[in-house]
Formats: sequence, structure tokens, C-alpha cells
Amino acid sequence: MSVMDAIHAAGLWTGLCILLLLVLSGLTSASRRRHKVSIGDGGKAEVIAAGRAFGNAAEYMPIALIALALMTFSGFQVWTIHAVGGSFFLGRILHAWGMFVTREGKPPAVQRMAGMLLTYVPLLGAAGALIWCFASSF
Repeated sequence: MSVMDAIHAAGLWTGLCILLLLVLSGLTSASRRRHKVSIGDGGKAEVIAAGRAFGNAAEYMPIALIALALMTFSGFQVWTIHAVGGSFFLGRILHAWGMFVTREGKPPAVQRMAGMLLTYVPLLGAAGALIWCFASSF
């Protein structure tokens, strides 16, 4: 496997994350239009959920994509790039789905909780791998 394979793997997960972010943004805009909310959430549960699904993805994606890039250019094997990128991407999909099906006054949907787990675990794995990689260079 070459560095180019790792770059292609990171590019795949980055592209998919960008598309997911655009979909979540579109769903937020559509929800605002449906509820005639120009700015903010208008106190509407559906708009709040859509906005938080998008916002949460926008908050976590940058650090995950930076981690993928650093892992790629630090020589990590392709399977590690796919493991981190794929599980993170699946986590973001599950979390967004859970946000849309969670109802006010009810516990978070199982999809939302699984999505957060599949967000935290790959980020923690990437953090550990990068710390191990760079700390060993001192």
C-alpha cells in the first residue's frame, strides 16, 4: 500500500463528510422554510433538531478531518484511515438520524447515542495514534 492509497482513503471520507454536512444544512433550511422561520429556530422543535444535527456535525467534522489528514501524511496504514473515517462518518449519520427521531420530553434515540459513541471512539483512537506517533519522534 502506498501513501497515495491512504490519501485516496482520506479523500473518500472527507468528501462523504462534506456531502453529509451539505445534506444536513439543506434539511435545516427546509425545516426553517416549512415553519416560516427566517433566523434561528423560532422555538420549533423540528427546526431546533435540524439545526443541532447540522451544528453538531459542523463542530466535530473539522477535527476528525484534520486527524485523518495527519494520519495519512504520517504514514498510517490505509485500513486505519478507513477505520477512523468510516466509523466517524457512520457515527455522524446515526447521530443526525437520532436527532430527527428524538421527540421532545423523551430520552435520546438509540441512533443518537450510538452516533455519539461512533464519533468519540474514532476520535479517541486517532488522538491516541497521533500522540503515540509524534511522541515517539522526540
